[in-house]
Amino acid sequence: MLLAVCIQATAQTTAWKPAPFEIVKSNYKTFKTTQYAHVFSGSKHNIVRLAPELQGLTGIELPLDKYKNGTDYSPLQLKFKEPVQVLIGVFQENNSEYLQADKLQNAKLILENGLTITGLSSVNVYAVSFSKGTQTINFGKGLFAVLGVVKALEKLEPRNANFPDGKLWNPTFIVEGYSDEKPLFEIIGGENKPVIDEGMSGTEGIQGGFEGGRVVKVGDTYHMFPTERAGEKGVDYYYDRVKTKIGHWTSKDAIHWKRESTIYQASGTYAVTEDDNPMNDRRAAIWSYMPIFNEKANKWYGYYLAYTVSKEIEPNHSFGRIWRCESTVEGINGIGGPYKDMGIIMEPGLDSQPWEGRQGVASFFPYQVGDKYFGFYSGAYPFNSWADYPKKSGKGWFVALAESKGLEGPWLRMNKGLEPIKTMHPLFVENPIVSQLPNGMYIAIFDGGPDGWGHHLPNMIAYSLSADGVNWAEAHYLPIETKVDKWWDIMRTPLCLIPEGNDVYTIVYNAIDLKRRFHPTGMVKVKLNKDVMESRLKELKK
Repeated sequence: MLLAVCIQATAQTTAWKPAPFEIVKSNYKTFKTTQYAHVFSGSKHNIVRLAPELQGLTGIELPLDKYKNGTDYSPLQLKFKEPVQVLIGVFQENNSEYLQADKLQNAKLILENGLTITGLSSVNVYAVSFSKGTQTINFGKGLFAVLGVVKALEKLEPRNANFPDGKLWNPTFIVEGYSDEKPLFEIIGGENKPVIDEGMSGTEGIQGGFEGGRVVKVGDTYHMFPTERAGEKGVDYYYDRVKTKIGHWTSKDAIHWKRESTIYQASGTYAVTEDDNPMNDRRAAIWSYMPIFNEKANKWYGYYLAYTVSKEIEPNHSFGRIWRCESTVEGINGIGGPYKDMGIIMEPGLDSQPWEGRQGVASFFPYQVGDKYFGFYSGAYPFNSWADYPKKSGKGWFVALAESKGLEGPWLRMNKGLEPIKTMHPLFVENPIVSQLPNGMYIAIFDGGPDGWGHHLPNMIAYSLSADGVNWAEAHYLPIETKVDKWWDIMRTPLCLIPEGNDVYTIVYNAIDLKRRFHPTGMVKVKLNKDVMESRLKELKK
């Protein structure tokens, strides 16, 4: 029988102590009950919120489909060395696919809304008592989660943890090192604090910190071209995104940085009309500078984004245009410029599609595949149809491909721009930067989307793979906080994936601490698993 327990509102911050157990006569695997853990075998459902009491316990991966369908599954047998309490997660949905709480025997409710599992309804956690010895856990048909085993004498204080419904996170996503797949990258360390932060030399006059851009390595020197959210004194931090600069910074170790120059400065002038009108200053905000070395021309090209800005309409960035510029200094060492503008290569026009939205074209990154060039271009705040133009926009950050015979252009939207690429993620892909792995496979590293500001997205750096540079696979996400102290609340944009030798890569990234106006820059190192790289390429070629 189910024991009703009054749920307390007081929070407990210490983890319950685990009790050892052994899985008998099955090949079920265990998982560590922690953020990002995938809780079922053969699925991408993972934990994004959990009560601290559950942290570090050992759960059991049950086969999702078999338990949902109630067919062809083996009841779970566990062997205990002492009396225990098994912690069972029950989904709060009256659905035949899920175990219903009234089927639990001798159980007590200990955590209401105790954790959040992506794509699934809210979870209540029950403690079910079992005696010493080999026990069969068979509650009947329906999916549930085994979240851990604790000693019988462990004091379990009931409460409501108040975590949200997992269906807000849709779709589910693959976190490196936590799913059934072997990770392509191992997080091996990095800086436990920002490498560029407020008050450091070079940050004077940059009120809002950094977001986006690219880092490249020339010889032994890193060159970074970030968007500097300069803003204006006395103006709300939201508008730090308006009067922006593109800076040039250098470093010998990707940790200690020196500001060299300003490549571009936006005007910060607000629009006088709501539509895309030449009366408005279309360079009021400048973003997302991408340096590319053109070997044929023997000079650096820069691609960057210029916006019209509005005080009255969200987003305040509108009608993006991609400019191309060239360094006036030839050779690989001419990366610092100065640069001269060569004109607009992509802009809103007759071949735009409603999904490009109010912000499109919102970023651009070109790369070579054989004798052709492709470029990721993006859109954001989409229109359902052109009838919604210019003010009524929805939510979504999308990318598609343009193609050209050369880096100079002309650049043409592929497939007439009818659909964005949703194989990577159906709702959020921002600022992809493309390079090639040692086996020739293409990799795009990008902003995976915030878990904040009303969005329920992975909040991690993401990557996608392609065998041909055109068809892109489902995104995987890098939980770098497993090896680096998490100083941020919202992860933003990766600026590079730079090979350092011995399969080690450097990632420089921007992130946000919500307690502060200034958005700092961080750095992390990852190590490539070449065996996984080869297996992923084979899968993509099938």
